[in-house]
Amino acid sequence: MAQARAFNLVDEAWIPIAGQGLASLNDVFSREDISALGGNPIQKIALFKLFLAIAQAAHTPEDDADWAGLYPEGLNAHCLAYLAKWHDSFWLYGEKPFLQMSAMARAKKQSYGALLPHIATGNTTVLFDLQRQRTMSDAERALLTVVLMGFGFGGKKTDNSVVLTPGYIGKRKRDGERDGGTGKPGANLGFLGYQHHFLSGSSLLESIWLNLLTAEDLLGLAVFTEGVGSPPWERMPEGEDCATARSLKNSLMGRLAPLSKFILLAEDGIHYSDGILYADHKSGGFDPSTALDLSGKDAKALWTDPGKHIWRELPALLGFLAGRQGMKCFALERGITRGRERCPQFGLWAGGIRVSSNAGEQYASGSDDFAESAVRLTSQDVSEPWFVALEGELLELDALSRILFATVKGYGRAQKVNDSAQAKAASAMFWQLCGARAQALVNACGNGTYRELRPVFADFVHRAYNSVCPRDTARQLEAWAANRPNTAKYLKP
Repeated sequence: MAQARAFNLVDEAWIPIAGQGLASLNDVFSREDISALGGNPIQKIALFKLFLAIAQAAHTPEDDADWAGLYPEGLNAHCLAYLAKWHDSFWLYGEKPFLQMSAMARAKKQSYGALLPHIATGNTTVLFDLQRQRTMSDAERALLTVVLMGFGFGGKKTDNSVVLTPGYIGKRKRDGERDGGTGKPGANLGFLGYQHHFLSGSSLLESIWLNLLTAEDLLGLAVFTEGVGSPPWERMPEGEDCATARSLKNSLMGRLAPLSKFILLAEDGIHYSDGILYADHKSGGFDPSTALDLSGKDAKALWTDPGKHIWRELPALLGFLAGRQGMKCFALERGITRGRERCPQFGLWAGGIRVSSNAGEQYASGSDDFAESAVRLTSQDVSEPWFVALEGELLELDALSRILFATVKGYGRAQKVNDSAQAKAASAMFWQLCGARAQALVNACGNGTYRELRPVFADFVHRAYNSVCPRDTARQLEAWAANRPNTAKYLKP
């Protein structure tokens, strides 16, 4: 890359903003008219974590009172001052390129498209023009750099023959050879694709403030023995397991701005290798924005599911409102506990990418896809009575889904069809229809009018049943009538 090429992430526009084009880091922390990020879900997650890392580095509140006194305006002033101070650490090219390792020039070069899950390379079939590989702009390269730090896929595209820390064995093959092993998934990705969760405010600035953690929050969390820590652009590690790398492993900054991959941008590609190896949830690793079920012997992660939106996960994610144990998302629990006292309304956003793994190679295929969803809450409603009502109604919807599945299966058997494809299609359609009224249900559980929506959801059962169970012939009509879902119990006053 020519040294004359200059691009600074603080000043240049590179961050996709919903409905507004591109913005710079200075724009993000100064413009109140920015409401939400653009891009795909993993781009949004990677960017939002970067903003949080900048905010935590600029000013980590000591406790809830310190956080409340900041408000978005106070936090943004700290962040703008921080960006001005560390301006020279955000150059995309040069002697110290942002989040890059110059020593990676020895690693094999990959094309940019090979590291993007939505780009077709090799023998992959091209279905849409957006899947074609093309020349990337500086703005796109900046975004890719941030995304790869936490969402780089595991597999053979990673050149692990280059080792920067003497004696480090984390890149070796299982037999111990030094020619490099298969690349590991990024810290934000995991084996199947972690689902990440954040609070959302009326603006992007308010969202950053709502998700900020305090020094008090981090006390007692064994995984963050280094506390908040320092972001990597202030001091990049020298290798995979140097003192700086170990500090990043044990600090909040290591999760907000992970260096799971060591990269170096080039004009016609990218030098790409495994970086710092962070502990996953099975090894005691912890990311505040992911959700883990800690009730059993082994921790279980909540993986991204393109077919299941966040409103259906609320009983699992918000069990703390009723003193329940089980699924835990630290960021949501702390954010909601604080936020409902300061914000009349806020949202919950969830997103990620579902991936498959085979022999260490990660890829997106079949039903794998990006996923994101959101729901709005009022601080007045977010309470134990609201939670209990919502939990009860979702259990009722689950029961309706099972009734639908069984009746469609019965219809199929009457037609001498014994597979479950029809029943799965009907169930998917039912939940899709319910999703259109999910916000109404969440609101109704707060004001006690949720039973008024039951006829709507019962109708969705019959619409889904009728969509996959035709009644055009006498035989079909007989099977349709014999297996028609009975929702009378659900509708009983």
